[in-house]
Amino acid sequence: MFQTSVLASGSKGNCILVRSQETGIIIDAGISLKRIWTALDDLKIPRSIIKAVIISHEHYDHTRSAGALARSLKIPLMITADTYDYCSHRLGKVHDWLHYFEIGREFMIGDILIHPFRSSHDAADSCNFRLEHDHRSLGIVMDLGYYTKLTVSTLQSINTLILESNHDIQMLMDGPYEPNLKQRIKSEHGHLSNEQAVGLLTQVIHPGLKNLVLAHLSEINNHPELAHKVMNDYLQSIRSDICLIMADQYNHTRLVDI
Repeated sequence: MFQTSVLASGSKGNCILVRSQETGIIIDAGISLKRIWTALDDLKIPRSIIKAVIISHEHYDHTRSAGALARSLKIPLMITADTYDYCSHRLGKVHDWLHYFEIGREFMIGDILIHPFRSSHDAADSCNFRLEHDHRSLGIVMDLGYYTKLTVSTLQSINTLILESNHDIQMLMDGPYEPNLKQRIKSEHGHLSNEQAVGLLTQVIHPGLKNLVLAHLSEINNHPELAHKVMNDYLQSIRSDICLIMADQYNHTRLVDI
């Protein structure tokens, strides 16, 4: 067994569950602890299998309840030293649970291998992840302004991909945000557009890639239907049978078999 569910994804909070038979991991905890418990209960995931919470970067929509989650379950809070320095004020007392990892250095949580790799984002030490178990692999690629050769090489041969499809560029430029915020979102340290998400997929798609979850959609600068159409048009153009799933800000996805 190797499964994932995006418990929430968007500008107001991000949280991903990854689980094997014996080990559960929470990647980012940017929603309330109550919402995490509710999602786990809905998915029939016992809290006892959650063995760690791992943080990708310091922004509030990824760290909101990370400290509370670690304290409540008495599990390691995995974070880089630079990220901790920037968000320690909102994590509370976590020294008993604090564990540092280094980007580029693999580590194990239970029977799941985690490979953190660098992402381009306006954060102190932002990273994405590749997770492996039982010859299956999951890529989590969110909060990056552009993808690099490292991104593409790390995602080779994955079976399931959670991929940012944050904004439609025309909606962003015509929308209500201030010019400096628009520039930040579309910059190399911002977020991937719908078209950029397609561009990255073209570099990593292969016959073994079975599931694609589009995540971190902006509520202001995108529509789920639009993001789905842009990606689905590409998949249909190459006659791909990849299962396309849309993550949501307020509802968890089903458990996806990686």
